[in-house]
Amino acid sequence: MNRLALLASALALALSAHAGDTPPASHAAARTIVLVRHGNYLDDASVPEMPGPHLSPLGIAQAELAAARIAGMPEHFDALRVSPMQRARDTAAAIAPDFPGRRFTVVDDLAECTPPTRRTEVTAHEKPEDMAACQARLDRVFARYFVPATGHEEHDLLVCHGNVIRYLVTRALGVDTRAWLEMSVGNASLTTIRVEADGRFKVIAVGDVGHIPPNLRSGATGDPPRTLAIPR
Repeated sequence: MNRLALLASALALALSAHAGDTPPASHAAARTIVLVRHGNYLDDASVPEMPGPHLSPLGIAQAELAAARIAGMPEHFDALRVSPMQRARDTAAAIAPDFPGRRFTVVDDLAECTPPTRRTEVTAHEKPEDMAACQARLDRVFARYFVPATGHEEHDLLVCHGNVIRYLVTRALGVDTRAWLEMSVGNASLTTIRVEADGRFKVIAVGDVGHIPPNLRSGATGDPPRTLAIPR
């Protein structure tokens, strides 16, 4: 075999060995999920629970601030999902312009509900069957979306509700899910959960409101009532 043939053979062997070291396209990868709670909304008892009321002027301002925070993130979001309820869809509408040519997918299971809790002052006003149905729905969300990515690392954005977010955090932490009410997340806050390639969970942030000035924060324990309504 001449020198040229030997070089070609060596190159082919090297390429073959390198190809064997390349992981298949179906290998597991990390997934980071950013959950956005909707902004403050109008308190209107005349509006049906579904789809519920629109954002208040304060809520619109909060949603715009959350949108600016998300737009400044270096990550590319692979999936955009939103609850079917109006306050969540209004919040997603404030975020959407930063994703031209894309639309949020409405996920009915992300709608607000009350899962079982050990707080008796809450359970006294809820039907056990409704709380059980809520838990089953949120468990479906967790099983479907809180899983490793396939092929390459992915980032997902979910716009939903306080109860939903807190329950999903307890699932990621692997603690008693009835403890979800021991957390409090503000309007338009960001909660970040990372699912490692091996399925382990890392809760990175819960209820982050660093993008909202203190005088515009609402919805979390300790926040006073606020409004942006023009005085009479």
